[in-house]
Amino acid sequence: MAERTSTGLLTMMLEPTPAVAMTLPAEVREKLAELELELSEGRRKETKEPTSCAYRQAFYTMEQEVPGNWDITQKGYEKKRGKLLAPYIPQIQGVDPSLQIDNRIQASSQAVLPGSKHNKSRAANTRDERFRSDLHTEAVQAALAKYKERKMPMPSKRRSVLVQSSVEACTPPDTSSASEDEGSLRRQGRLATSTPYQGHGHPAVEHWFNRVIQGSSTSSSASSTSSHPGGRSVTTTNTTVHAALNANAAATALADLMAHTQLDNHSAPPDVTGLSERSLIHAERPQVASVRGVSRGCNHHTSVMETADGVPVNSRVSSKIQQLLNTLKRPKRPPLREFFVDDFEELLDVQQPDPNQPKPEGQQMSPLEGELLGVANKWPPSLPAALQRWGTTHPKSPCLTGLDNAGKPVYTLTYGKLWTRSQKLAYTLLNKLSTRNEPLLMPGDRVALVFPNNDPVMFMVAFYGCLLAELVPVPIEVPLTRKDAGSQQIGFLLGSCGVTLALTTDACQKGLPKAQTGEVATFKGWPRLLWFVTDGKHVVKPPKEWHPPVREASNDIAYIEYKTSKEGSTMGITVSHSAMLAHCHALTQACGYTEAETITNVLDFKREAGLWHGVLTSVMNRMHVISIPYSLMKVNPLSWIQKVHTYKARVAVVKSRDMHWSLLAQRDQRDISLSSLRMLIVADGANPWSISSCDAFLNVFQARGLRPEVICPCASSSEAMTVAIRRPPEMGVPPPGKAVLSMGGLSHSVIRVDTEEKLSVLTVQDVGQVMPGAVVCVVRVEGTPYLCQTDEVGEICVSSGSTGVAYYGLPGMTKNIFETIPVTSSGIPISDRHFTRTSLLGFVGPDSLVFIVGKMEGLMVVSGRRHNADDVVATALAVEPMKFVYRGRIAVFSVSVLHDERIVVVAEQRPDASEEDSFQWMSRVLQAIDSIHQVGVYCLALVPANTLPKAPLGGIHISETKQRFLEGALHPCNVLMCPHTCVTNLPKPRQKQPEVGPASMIVGNLVAGKRIAQACGRDVGQLEDNDQFLYIQDVLQWRAQATPDHPLFLVLNAKGTVASTASCLQLHKRAERVAAALMGRLNTGDHVALVYPPGIDLIATFYGCLYAGCVPVTVRPPHPQNLATTLPTVKMIVEVSKSVCILTTQAIMKLLKSKEAAAAVDIKSWPMVLDTDDLPRKKSPQMYKPPTPEMLAYLDFSVSTTGILAGVKMSHAATSALCRSIKLQCELYPSRQIAICLDPYCGLGFALWCLCSVYSGHQSILVPPLELESNASLWLAAVSQYKVRVTFCSYSVMEMCTKGLGSQTEALRLRNVNLSCVRTCMVVAEERPRIALTQSFSKIFKDLGLSPRAVSTTFGCRVNVAICLQGTAGPDPTTVYVDMRALRHDRVRLVERGSPHSLPLMESGKILPGVKVIIANTETKGPLGDSHLGEVWVSSPHNATGYYTVYGEEALHADHFNTKLSFGDTQTVWARTGYLGFLRRTELTDASGERHDALYVVGSLDETLELRGMRYHPIDIETSVIRSHKSIAECAVFTWTNLLVVVVELEGSEQEALDLVALVTNVVLEEHYLIVGVVVVVDPGVIPINSRGEKQRMHLRDGFLADQLDPIYVAYNM
Repeated sequence: MAERTSTGLLTMMLEPTPAVAMTLPAEVREKLAELELELSEGRRKETKEPTSCAYRQAFYTMEQEVPGNWDITQKGYEKKRGKLLAPYIPQIQGVDPSLQIDNRIQASSQAVLPGSKHNKSRAANTRDERFRSDLHTEAVQAALAKYKERKMPMPSKRRSVLVQSSVEACTPPDTSSASEDEGSLRRQGRLATSTPYQGHGHPAVEHWFNRVIQGSSTSSSASSTSSHPGGRSVTTTNTTVHAALNANAAATALADLMAHTQLDNHSAPPDVTGLSERSLIHAERPQVASVRGVSRGCNHHTSVMETADGVPVNSRVSSKIQQLLNTLKRPKRPPLREFFVDDFEELLDVQQPDPNQPKPEGQQMSPLEGELLGVANKWPPSLPAALQRWGTTHPKSPCLTGLDNAGKPVYTLTYGKLWTRSQKLAYTLLNKLSTRNEPLLMPGDRVALVFPNNDPVMFMVAFYGCLLAELVPVPIEVPLTRKDAGSQQIGFLLGSCGVTLALTTDACQKGLPKAQTGEVATFKGWPRLLWFVTDGKHVVKPPKEWHPPVREASNDIAYIEYKTSKEGSTMGITVSHSAMLAHCHALTQACGYTEAETITNVLDFKREAGLWHGVLTSVMNRMHVISIPYSLMKVNPLSWIQKVHTYKARVAVVKSRDMHWSLLAQRDQRDISLSSLRMLIVADGANPWSISSCDAFLNVFQARGLRPEVICPCASSSEAMTVAIRRPPEMGVPPPGKAVLSMGGLSHSVIRVDTEEKLSVLTVQDVGQVMPGAVVCVVRVEGTPYLCQTDEVGEICVSSGSTGVAYYGLPGMTKNIFETIPVTSSGIPISDRHFTRTSLLGFVGPDSLVFIVGKMEGLMVVSGRRHNADDVVATALAVEPMKFVYRGRIAVFSVSVLHDERIVVVAEQRPDASEEDSFQWMSRVLQAIDSIHQVGVYCLALVPANTLPKAPLGGIHISETKQRFLEGALHPCNVLMCPHTCVTNLPKPRQKQPEVGPASMIVGNLVAGKRIAQACGRDVGQLEDNDQFLYIQDVLQWRAQATPDHPLFLVLNAKGTVASTASCLQLHKRAERVAAALMGRLNTGDHVALVYPPGIDLIATFYGCLYAGCVPVTVRPPHPQNLATTLPTVKMIVEVSKSVCILTTQAIMKLLKSKEAAAAVDIKSWPMVLDTDDLPRKKSPQMYKPPTPEMLAYLDFSVSTTGILAGVKMSHAATSALCRSIKLQCELYPSRQIAICLDPYCGLGFALWCLCSVYSGHQSILVPPLELESNASLWLAAVSQYKVRVTFCSYSVMEMCTKGLGSQTEALRLRNVNLSCVRTCMVVAEERPRIALTQSFSKIFKDLGLSPRAVSTTFGCRVNVAICLQGTAGPDPTTVYVDMRALRHDRVRLVERGSPHSLPLMESGKILPGVKVIIANTETKGPLGDSHLGEVWVSSPHNATGYYTVYGEEALHADHFNTKLSFGDTQTVWARTGYLGFLRRTELTDASGERHDALYVVGSLDETLELRGMRYHPIDIETSVIRSHKSIAECAVFTWTNLLVVVVELEGSEQEALDLVALVTNVVLEEHYLIVGVVVVVDPGVIPINSRGEKQRMHLRDGFLADQLDPIYVAYNM
């Protein structure tokens, strides 16, 4: 239920239980009221502070907590109160509280029934059944009680982020107070802190929900949510204060007060210790090739990985995720037809309406006519005429009194003065301003009025001056900074209105931001303006003969009022002279204004009711306006009441928040009397929660002479002006009405007086009768404006002569809004008059009273049901408002995600709120909204106090807040996302269909009507002279004899100079020395680990091992700065490969046995370690000759991206075949030079470093990738210097060049770097080609002559390290676009570039000579057709012969190397690559004249995520996430227990961390139809990558689960 309560527990103060009110006699109630007053005044005194500034801060910004000791103590108060109530309590003690609610609701609902005279005499204080906080708090309490058991995982936050949010506590007091809709400001317990009766609440469980602070029934029963197990203990920012919390309740209250007054306690020093250490290690992204489940030998590491699925037992993270899973297991919303069926197009089903939803049953409404507009003779023909009349006949009569910030009258403008000053200004504007001898302004031109809220006098003069000069005033807010929220939109409005001149005051002009020239700065989006100061010295007296033209009111534009739409755009509403006059007539008649009345106006006089009553209608009737500036209200919220008393004002125009503020501030104001008021016009009476402010206000001020019947709510909108207003009692109108409506009904636009749903009700008051001379009807909100039925909520439309005319310059929108023609259900227009849509949602109740239940701006349509933002705000505020929400500042709006609106709640949290408290509050708000509105909140964000964008006069700028949320610029300090509960329209999970049986599919060379997807490289062809060698070591010996001085290798260092070289003979000699050293010590066939940095040593020892008959295993050396993660991997490879000896350098040998190494591994268990730095020059006795080429040549170990360490066996035959294939593809001969910037430890990188040059005789220029970290241009400079035609690199190298050299191409050109020599630059990869990276690389270096056709990729994997290589001949690589949604279903659907959901795939290079590829079905192992997605199988002489070991998963991979098709060609033996891809025959021809078959690799099968029955490739989700916010540097995703975990690296301030949570969740939902379970924000460089630049997602997962990532923030989505 969402009864709008303003003063929190005002009710509780009077009744022990809700039903008591009915039974207490009047005098007891009076005494209770006095007692309350005494209590509240006592508190007031207590909080007094000596300085006015502190005083201001304490009271009127409503930010302090209730202090602990008062004049009348809580105890004394309760004692007296108990005495008063004692005789009445027993009567109701036994009544079940729920029945008491029943009674009250039934009693109240009678108020709505036609004919009920229940509310006839307002004078008799029947307002006392106050539908207010008691109901709301009870509802929220009951709602929360249902959820008491539920626990949610609390987000983890890094300490420094906590510190950052506590520093916010030092923000200066808010300059523009609380929200516009500060009706919202429920300060529970400001006037009432009575303890709830034991019969109706449980004692609080936690000290901070203490009864003394909050007597709210909510606090007692609902706050018993215990803290979360496994949650990181959050260090409270203000320890001293919070330590005292347990002491006792009074101390608690005091502590809270201290927390507010002594801000200096707050700023705990930022924790820099952790950061500095990490920053050293993580300066470079760690190139980790370490392995999951580190080696068995290393005990203290294995303890982390105990449980079956590799989840650390003691992990805090996993217990949170477990909690999250438990939360998610609960039943969701009712099972509507909530999925859209994925028929491949994945069209969303339209939400099927619930068959049980309420439908309107009444007749069609008939338009409601107001009384006739009386025509009085004395009324002047136009407003300027009225001014002329009063200015000449009653010049001394007061017109307007302006006040200063102390409430003292500064100046009273008389009608005579207003008339003469307006004439002067009109004359000056028309005659004294000129450009190039042309008058600057012509009648009808628009002029901006920029006047501060505290200068109504100057504004009024300027406004009437413009009217007299026949210029059109456009009043706007004063732009204070160049980036005011919404100021740009105001600029667009001024531009579209053609405004060139702005009028302002001298003081205001001085305060505007200035450009360097001293002129007023041009604001963003604003046209160039001339600023004219209207103060006396700048205007001239007109000559005697000049008189302003005072004409009858015409249809010309009189003024333009600005209005901001829901989306934040600003429109100008034009009001004609005749409409302005008619509106003044109608208001005069409706409000019974008489000549010379006094009226106090608290509203903004520039627009809406403040302008209509305080500037226009007042002049019409020669009234005296007392204008209360907003700045005075902030200092003294009682000021308007004091002025009503002082000036004996008959009418006051206020908003509900002004009434609310004065309640919180009434102190020793015994002498105030409001008996002079005949009308208290509540301008936002249409706001559903204004009723609580009205009731509470009456309650307190009835004793001060306020009569209940003078409260007159009204409804208005900028477009239609005043729509309805409650008439003053003397007009003989029917009594006011109230309606208690079912929220459920309202969400379906149906009015149901609530009967069974006790919680979800909305109580609304009427806004009186329709304006005189107007016709009102209610029409459907969407589509054709059909009239509503009598029990249906719709948009109120008005037809009268007193509405706005148009949106300036927007004819299309004008037609929709100002020229609506309502039609009956049969489609017949109800009249030929145009109606104006008011954007108010409501209905016409009994006695022709108008009721408003919401506004179009706040309407959120979620899954076909309507919710009102204001209602949701009220519910959120009823959950412990005084504790958390800073000054009641909450914004609620909806964002569109995945084809539906999603509700977002953003609140400012108090500076002293602890992490735990905020989280408790958030989870309870979610539950309350869920119960009361039956709708899920998608995102709840808390921001530090004072950080939401403000509207001009306080209030939150909603559209700007929404904009910041969507751009990720809100910087919240706490976020809770609940996509699991809200998103019910995901596509149905896919059910896998059984495949068609084999026999029906294959005919000849066709599968299911398509050509079988197979392709092969060209034949290997004739053997050349060195191809007769079966063994690579024989080739080296042959070259050492035939061409001893031919240079083979040249290694460059970081400076670009040659570090070492080797000719054929030198390499052979070095290899011999190594062989000699090994032969005495080792046996033939022993495995030897080579642990060397990239260089010639590695190559020489490799051949030395072959010479000695040993099997070399190349291992990347450990990183000296990062032994803890890199050394265990070395150890593991040495152990798994069963190496009996380690060959290495002296430096690394020392490192392996160092003290630091001992901390990471057991250094005693290393095998024999030999250093090869100073081997003796001796020749080995004789070379070892392997008996057969099938013998093992070397082992190739690599860590796959899934974290599995796999070593493959390469035979001598495969080694030679590999070299021959590469030689043919790249046309490598001894005269060639190629540049290699790759790691030499595994895969194709190893083959190119160690094997190919020896085999083909070409010279290799070796650039160790590590050197690029200190000199990013090293590789490209080498390519240019040596005029290399063929070069190889890895993705990480390409990324380093793109990021590091992107801005330096000019400098490189000056250093003569020229890349036009490059014919092919190949990226060595074992993944889908990274098109974005290769394209940006090509684009950046195009300036250095790099041909766009040069860059291509290779593809290899564990079973075959080189399947595709672009090579030098053959067609360029092709790119196709496939539908990403189809890929999830293992289908390939080619689409056009740029079509939605399209994904570009680039061919992975040409298939190598001698290699055959086929695409097979992963399930049935049958062949697939062209362009079908399946696993890539490969057959070639250089396939590896098998796994040496796969650590941990031996059995799984037995069939990887020798598999046969289940049908078709069942003879050939294939190796399964483990990659998904497809073959597609292109239109191009290859070298042999055949049509070219392109192989497209989509991704590794091991990496794919199976979610919702579909197959996702992590890279696709990561690409979307990286695109979602500029600060996301890198991203990796993995799943854990079916939850999708997204890890993002934040490149920016930690403040932005929480902005990412919502954006990441949104983008993954929108583009992939997946709900993110956990979002982890980490520092740059945390996501581990291997040497090929591939993300190690499984390492990351293990690190996350073992809680080793030190995340900035972890958000668990509900």
